[in-house]
Amino acid sequence: MKQKSLSSLKKRIKVTAKGEYSRRKGGKRHLLSSKSKSRKRRLSGASIVDKTFVKKMRRLLPGY
Repeated sequence: MKQKSLSSLKKRIKVTAKGEYSRRKGGKRHLLSSKSKSRKRRLSGASIVDKTFVKKMRRLLPGY
């Protein structure tokens, strides 16, 4: 039987040219008035998924 990839993860993760997984940082949806400008700036933009989670990503996203 063919293994299905996790659809919710497909929408949240992009694969870079080097084969790394790019993701958005959490914590920038609501309750922003209590967070400083520098903290909100740090939360914007993408970051690379940590190497400890790469094995899990490969299992959840076969064929990506």
